[in-house]
Amino acid sequence: MIVTRTPLRISIGGGGTDLPSYYRRRGGHVISAAINKYVYLAINATFTSDYLLKYSEHERVARIEDIQHALLREVLAHYRAQPGLEIVSVADIPSGTGLGSSGSFTVGLIRALHAFRHQQLSTAALAEAACHIEIDRLGAPVGKQDQYIAAFGGLTRFAFHPDDSVEVDRLAIGAETQADLEEHLLLFFTGYSRSAATILAEQKQRSERDDAAMLANLDAVADLGTQIGTALEGGDTQRFAGLMHEHWEHKRRRTGGISSGEIDAWYDLARANGALGGKLVGAGAGGFLLLYAEDTRRVRGAMAAAGLAEVRFGFDHDGSVVLARS
Repeated sequence: MIVTRTPLRISIGGGGTDLPSYYRRRGGHVISAAINKYVYLAINATFTSDYLLKYSEHERVARIEDIQHALLREVLAHYRAQPGLEIVSVADIPSGTGLGSSGSFTVGLIRALHAFRHQQLSTAALAEAACHIEIDRLGAPVGKQDQYIAAFGGLTRFAFHPDDSVEVDRLAIGAETQADLEEHLLLFFTGYSRSAATILAEQKQRSERDDAAMLANLDAVADLGTQIGTALEGGDTQRFAGLMHEHWEHKRRRTGGISSGEIDAWYDLARANGALGGKLVGAGAGGFLLLYAEDTRRVRGAMAAAGLAEVRFGFDHDGSVVLARS
């Protein structure tokens, strides 16, 4: 049996510029952070002539093409996995909540399948293989940051170039700055989001049409991603918080479905209680609200009174790893 552990993520800055519809035109720039909430994948030989798949549903099928879970089906088809496999997935946070779970699932599954076959795969190749499954094979209108941060981990800067190459750099932040972020960044669950693909489809279509307003919005977000990286490397968390607020203002103007009256009210409530900045994590319309607050007790109290549950987290620096072999 092989067991892999792959982190979920919070997008810090530049999200949306990692879609091919944008970065192939202008180049993308994203700051992302892996967190210590995980997707676990286990692969085991069953010595049967079928595929036994356990996730939020249960499937037992004889042929790969009959698998209902799209990511499982495409990964197994791409790697021509033979029957006689049991695959089990569990996660710390449910899917569809904006923390990049589909990217983490795909990365973890590919890592597990290679380990099961005793094959080596570099971290960059792992990330790109997961992108190929989601973007090329499935045609999902999603970006590349989720797969890359799931593979690499850490607080990381990604530059997505028009020729599809990707530069990966760990942010050069000190232990004091990291501790500051882990103390003052708060994550609150607002409710399940819609499919990221649904929300991102409009961005993809408008970018491909060279829509001036969409490209200008994403240009500003890419620049904010660069500024956020500079602020964090300089240890200026106050500046970082202000940039997060500016980033959210741009993001929620991008399309009509990203925010809602209820989400805006929660964000305003957090700001009224001392949050210096924040943003909705993921594509939008629900999921998690990430806030930077100096007075964390006051913000926690206000969010709890509004009925929002908090998920406490730290950063993950390992990326996708094999936890067990037997």
